[in-house]
Amino acid sequence: RQADATALPFPDASFDVVTVSFALRNLNVTAGRFAATLRECLRVLRPGGRLVTVETTQPPSAFVRWIVRRYVGMVVPRLGARLSGSRAAYAYLAGTIPRFHGATELAAILRNAGFERAVYTYLTLGLVAIHEAVKAGDRTGTDNRKTK
Repeated sequence: RQADATALPFPDASFDVVTVSFALRNLNVTAGRFAATLRECLRVLRPGGRLVTVETTQPPSAFVRWIVRRYVGMVVPRLGARLSGSRAAYAYLAGTIPRFHGATELAAILRNAGFERAVYTYLTLGLVAIHEAVKAGDRTGTDNRKTK
């Protein structure tokens, strides 16, 4: 279904898992709208349900961040436009990647939206992070990862 991310057409507690891959950056229009989107994901999750996201992030290494920002700013728009024919799409991508939240910050935003046990794992030198956050409720099972 197509719907506004802040007003999903599903009853409360409808899902065990909500997944978002490389789209949170696009929902991060304003802090208020982003928080409303995350609260809506929380609303449609059952107690104990999980939000799992995969998203670009700010690498923890200052050197890697510097390289990535140069690459994303200079190479991605040109190469993307040449390969796809869409200069605007890759200019947008180059603009959103450096401005999106770091993994630690996003974990805090998830907790502020009402999730608990917000954890993340860096991938690819910290260019990408998998975030997992849980809606309060049934706590069956164990989670050995350190909460960040």
